[in-house]
Amino acid sequence: MKKVERINTIMRYINNRAQFTISDIMAEFDISRSTAIRDVNEIESMGMPLVSEVGRSGGYFVMNNSFLPAIRFTDNEVKALFIAFMATRNQQLPYLTSRQSLAEKLIGLIPQNQQDQLVILNQLLLFEGTNPHNPDLLELSDLPHPMLDKLIQRVLIDRYLLIDIRDRGELISLPIYLIHLYKEKSVWYVEGVDLSQTGKQKISVDNIENVAGYQPQKRLSAKKIQEISKVTEVNLILELNMRAILQFKKYSPYGLTLSYLDPFQTKALLKTYVAIKEESLVEMANWLLFLGEDLIIKQVPEELADILSRRQTSW
Repeated sequence: MKKVERINTIMRYINNRAQFTISDIMAEFDISRSTAIRDVNEIESMGMPLVSEVGRSGGYFVMNNSFLPAIRFTDNEVKALFIAFMATRNQQLPYLTSRQSLAEKLIGLIPQNQQDQLVILNQLLLFEGTNPHNPDLLELSDLPHPMLDKLIQRVLIDRYLLIDIRDRGELISLPIYLIHLYKEKSVWYVEGVDLSQTGKQKISVDNIENVAGYQPQKRLSAKKIQEISKVTEVNLILELNMRAILQFKKYSPYGLTLSYLDPFQTKALLKTYVAIKEESLVEMANWLLFLGEDLIIKQVPEELADILSRRQTSW
């Protein structure tokens, strides 16, 4: 590790601790005692408010209520941050409109030579979905559903939610304990425990019309929620051969993983749970047909088998 990088890393290490010793620095960064002392003295000369105490239990302390030195980024760290900002373009992420102001603040923190490098990167790199004529353009389709921001704000307060969804023209209120917010094929979904049926639910954010806090009289324990979220009841077992495995790697629904049956990964087993609901069954049937014929169905719910049979007959 270069000296500049080591100094920056030691500064972050010190910031996160109330007390440290030279021995701690030596062990953490695998450096000699003389090098550790020189680095600490250099950090102190840069303005970090350190207080040393002598004696057997002595060491260094960071003074409270003092201004710490400005954060310094290495060239690679600056590029990594900037490219991460660029990659968020047209990704329908929450707080996307703040990306430009964040990028401008980041650029303002770094010296001119690093700024020049970022300008070149901005001209060269294009990610999928980026407008090549105006990379900074935010179109209406780039912005996520406004309900996504509201969901995030609400779940930071409490994960027990009352969600209003539109189902076939009817407005339904659903009590949910939110487990995940995730994006799949350009659509944001809520995954949570349905408190009215004590089962898992997957809801498209586009179908949510309102979200509010929910205060059930008796909340589920963390252990109970974990049990439901793991869905121990398996009702679909598939054996995938090579071509089906390749299709699986192209696209697999959220949370599904394969257990390979041979060291060459040419045969695998998939065990999962499918909710016996029309929307879930249709979605799973479409995915199974996408996997192709190079799989063996070991176990399947009758309702899902009926949908697959009708699809194959019609084809």
